[in-house]
Amino acid sequence: MSAAHLDPARRHDAVLLFDVTDGNPNGDPDGGNQPRTDDETGQGLVTDVAIKRKIRDTVSLLRGDDPKYGIFVEAGHALNTRIEEALTANPGRADQAQRWLCEHYFDIRMFGAVLSTGAKGGAGQVRGPLQFTFARSIDPVLPTDHAITRVTQTRQEDIDKGERTEMGSKWTVPYGLYRAQAYFSASRAAKTGVSADDLAVLWKSITLMFDHDRSATRGDMKLCGLYVFSHPDALGVAPAASLTGRITVKREDEDKAARQHLDYARTINTADLPEGVELTKLVDLWP
Repeated sequence: MSAAHLDPARRHDAVLLFDVTDGNPNGDPDGGNQPRTDDETGQGLVTDVAIKRKIRDTVSLLRGDDPKYGIFVEAGHALNTRIEEALTANPGRADQAQRWLCEHYFDIRMFGAVLSTGAKGGAGQVRGPLQFTFARSIDPVLPTDHAITRVTQTRQEDIDKGERTEMGSKWTVPYGLYRAQAYFSASRAAKTGVSADDLAVLWKSITLMFDHDRSATRGDMKLCGLYVFSHPDALGVAPAASLTGRITVKREDEDKAARQHLDYARTINTADLPEGVELTKLVDLWP
């Protein structure tokens, strides 16, 4: 029998914990690319879109040669072209075109997609079974703008004028531990055709996504925890919050700035879990 967290006929509620050290986990293009924050609390934010982008890119590395694991939202590929390809293969049948797209693209099967664009009228909308929240840091973060210099200019005319360096800037967060939730609907998964293999690829992609998305801008990012609560059936036997709330994280020393995940205490309350609910710890960096 397959593990509980790989069963697409069961509802799953998951908690992700990841951190960043001396990096920018998700820049805001409307704010000079500074790290996203909650203006009122100062907590750092990472959008659900950024998390799903990392998963998409990792799925491509894991299963890029498999025609069932194509990525619909992919750089360099127009969405309308792919929608029209599906409509051409299923003329006059938007529902069949949706099924065709779900069969060929992992991210549509898992996340859903808006398919209502294109010259042929589009193929409606697919509601995906997996939804992420924004990730929010446990404590406020302190975005820092670092002035940097480059030893040459962008324009030749500036060099001709005698200029030798060019100034720039780089935003980082010294440290932040972030938390996000993910929710998997078995009823929607049945409609999009999610399989146990799809869930295996999903969880593996999450565990590896920071290792294959490194850049100087993002600093050092790592997944610290991935915990999946699996219900015994598609409907579920408890509210999601009553399960995800069993994973708590608190700074050990409130008077000392955190600089690693071990500066936080992570606790898991497994007492009196609702009957049939199983907890799978896929990643847990705490002793």
